[in-house]
Amino acid sequence: MKVYLAGFKTIEKHWKESIDDIFLLSSFWEHKNGKYGDYVKQKNHVLDSGAFSALTGKAKNIDWNNYIVKYAKFINDNNIKLFFELDIDSLVGIKEVERLRTKLEKLTNKQCIPVWHKSRGKEYWLQMVKNYDYVAIGGIVTREIRQKEYPFFTWLLNEAKKENCKVHGLGFTNLKGLKKYPFYSVDSTTWLVGKFGEMSYFNGQDMKRTIKPNSRLIDINKSHISSFKEWIKFQKYALKYL
Repeated sequence: MKVYLAGFKTIEKHWKESIDDIFLLSSFWEHKNGKYGDYVKQKNHVLDSGAFSALTGKAKNIDWNNYIVKYAKFINDNNIKLFFELDIDSLVGIKEVERLRTKLEKLTNKQCIPVWHKSRGKEYWLQMVKNYDYVAIGGIVTREIRQKEYPFFTWLLNEAKKENCKVHGLGFTNLKGLKKYPFYSVDSTTWLVGKFGEMSYFNGQDMKRTIKPNSRLIDINKSHISSFKEWIKFQKYALKYL
């Protein structure tokens, strides 16, 4: 399983090591001002549309036609291979999402990764996994899909497997769930703990958290970098064993 680490921009200027072998997810919303690192061009990078920012109220009165043109240009300029559609169903409806998806794919001449939401229903999922090589499940972070509904992932993944379709779990790093549900890939910002001295560490099989002594004295950047390195260890473990 590929575990993409989101939020690298938080520590980008403090990171001194190679990132060539690290799976990273970034958001177009982070890069829209034109400032971004070369990591967006690497093969182990996947790009999110930034639609989540709109859903959480950070984006207002967006011209989605203009947004999709800029999004496509960024993808083309950086030769990005993997990128998600604008899954803004709750804002504009599925028909408009489909129109924007078609426009994005025409502008980039590539298939995007469509993002299924529970509101789209089972039949829509079956069509998605037939028509695409790589799809995603959204609504996990926003709790549109509640934890008690996670067992439904089994059906979704089984149907995708029948079509030889890869599935990404957006924002899914429930450690028990990762071992139970065989996603092709997932992503997380969970490594960005540390505001109160809480840090992540890899124990050989799982990610754990600990509170360091004198946590108020810990430099937040050092804390994030330390946790990021531990999640890289888990990333390598997941790639081999999950």
